[in-house]
Amino acid sequence: MNRLMERADFLLSRWSGALLSILRIITAFLFIQHGTQKVFSFPVAAFGEFDPLSLLGFGGLLEVFGGTLILVGLFTRPLSFLMSGMMAVAYFMFFSSEGFWTVTNGGDAAVLYCFVFLYLSAAGGGPWSLDHLWRRSRPG
Repeated sequence: MNRLMERADFLLSRWSGALLSILRIITAFLFIQHGTQKVFSFPVAAFGEFDPLSLLGFGGLLEVFGGTLILVGLFTRPLSFLMSGMMAVAYFMFFSSEGFWTVTNGGDAAVLYCFVFLYLSAAGGGPWSLDHLWRRSRPG
């Protein structure tokens, strides 16, 4: 059994960088959709008229533009840290008052985004990111 686990660890560890990049790309793609809903009423209409000076409007702009930068892997760590904090605030402002369990208060996506972005702020964007290309192209 121990040899089987060592073999599985060896095979799967070869994919860890690619899977980190895939996690970043898919998370950002899903996150952007929340922003486009608020800013452009796409793919479905949002809660009301878009106001960029409102809390929801500002959040929508961060979701679209910050999410797009995270999607391509540019400034992944600082933006992910910012998005993690934004989702923590969103959870406590809009969902936590509806009860403790996220499945009943509707805040499961906010909590998941919060912790995935927190992980990305520590792990970075992975090998398939503009951050990685930028670091490789700089001398020294």
